[in-house]
Amino acid sequence: MANVNIKFNGKEFLLSCEDGQEEHLEQLSLYLNSKFSDLKKSLGNIGESKLLLITSISILDEYYETKNKTDLHKKEISKITERFKELKSLVYDYRDLKEKEISELSKNQNDLKNEIEANRNDYESLVDKTTIELENFIKKIDPDTKAI
Repeated sequence: MANVNIKFNGKEFLLSCEDGQEEHLEQLSLYLNSKFSDLKKSLGNIGESKLLLITSISILDEYYETKNKTDLHKKEISKITERFKELKSLVYDYRDLKEKEISELSKNQNDLKNEIEANRNDYESLVDKTTIELENFIKKIDPDTKAI
């Protein structure tokens, strides 16, 4: 345990705190003393006990106002986080859909290439077959004609 000397309302006090918390305790006591002094100036001499009570209520009011704002921000962050998760899910779904479409288009393209190649082979085969049949036909009609 560490000890810290603080000054509050013109009086010295020795307070104990956890090791490493000395600076924090000093900052808190400075804030409390400043708030107390400000209220003392604005309200006049109404008694130390009543002034301590008003100071405490004033600080609690600040605390609850800050807490409420923090809670509101947490809710907003939670909503944003949920919305982000929804959007992330939509992006992944869209990506998956597009990957599937790309895969299907790629398959269709390969199928079309194969069909074109098969048609080309069929065409060349047909031309070759027709050429041979024409040559044979010409030979039948005119046996003296040389093969083309």
